[in-house]
Amino acid sequence: MAFLTSPGGGNRRPGLGHRLRSAAISLTTPLLPDDYLGLINPLWSTREGRGRVVEVRRETAQATTLVIRPGSGWTPHQAGQWVRVGVQIDGTWQSRTYSVTSVADGRTGRFSITVKGIDGGRVSPYLAHSTKVGTVLRVDPPQGEFVLAPVMGRALFLTGGSGITPVMGMLRTMVADGRLLDAVHVHSALHRDDVIFGDELRRLAHRFDSYRLHEQHTDRHGLFTLDRLDQICPDWREREVWACGPPALLDAIEKHWADAGRYERLHVERFQPPVFAAPDAEGGTVSFAVTGRDAEAPAGRPILEVGEAAGVAMPSGCRMGICFSCVAPLRSGQVRDLRTGEIHGDEGEIIQTCVSAAAGPCSIDL
Repeated sequence: MAFLTSPGGGNRRPGLGHRLRSAAISLTTPLLPDDYLGLINPLWSTREGRGRVVEVRRETAQATTLVIRPGSGWTPHQAGQWVRVGVQIDGTWQSRTYSVTSVADGRTGRFSITVKGIDGGRVSPYLAHSTKVGTVLRVDPPQGEFVLAPVMGRALFLTGGSGITPVMGMLRTMVADGRLLDAVHVHSALHRDDVIFGDELRRLAHRFDSYRLHEQHTDRHGLFTLDRLDQICPDWREREVWACGPPALLDAIEKHWADAGRYERLHVERFQPPVFAAPDAEGGTVSFAVTGRDAEAPAGRPILEVGEAAGVAMPSGCRMGICFSCVAPLRSGQVRDLRTGEIHGDEGEIIQTCVSAAAGPCSIDL
């Protein structure tokens, strides 16, 4: 047993707490005391982040807010960041990432995510429509660079659909901090009732003259086009901009700001990675070596989705090439990076299945 050195020199014996923990470890091996604490109360675990759902709040017919009380070791988030959340479905843990929609103050001991159920999805419909109060979820520390500036000047928010979620966390934090000083917000949704947080956004616009909200309901007004910005927000070139929404909208926004020479003012959050369109791309047969399953992979389809459709237990997280939870060794063949179009692959190379597509026959160690 090691000894601790006191500030004044010499040795002293370990404290009582250290000796008790050492004894507990010897009695519970091969499990650790933390494993037993997790069995008593999952939120006491320090080895794996957990959180308990304490409130379920319907926002729209498809979207639901989950208020979560995290367990030990939780790190407060910054406004705009996201967390990876794991839920057990049919005995298997599935993970996805969601923006934090609550105020970033770290004082309440709770945070919220707002999940829109996607037709045909596996995790989002379950979280949005089947999660009950008391459900225990896996929660990882907050991440992401899509955050508010330390000192806020004039702001412009451009959001569409569920892209409102990180910006809602920003708006709530700005109100709480007294920083909602001059903000223009353009939000696009299918119809009025489809606007997530619609009532709250409208109340903000009524309460604060400094917050101007423009809603674009595409069922009545058509798609929002950026040539309308000069009318809605004449000084858009001088504002700091945060944008989140469907890929086509974000592609158009990035081009618009680049053409205007104001790209440095633009902050973009994507829920899906930009996909490199390769006209000559070819798919192939993907062999999952461990499970013994083969599946045909169309050109441009992520191997992660191919494996899930074939019933292979695919590790995943953010599903956009950020968190590296989906990595697996490549046994043979080559893959195409969907973000750059680059074809690569050596035996044993670790690939990210969420942003890699088959470039001919290949074998994955899953």
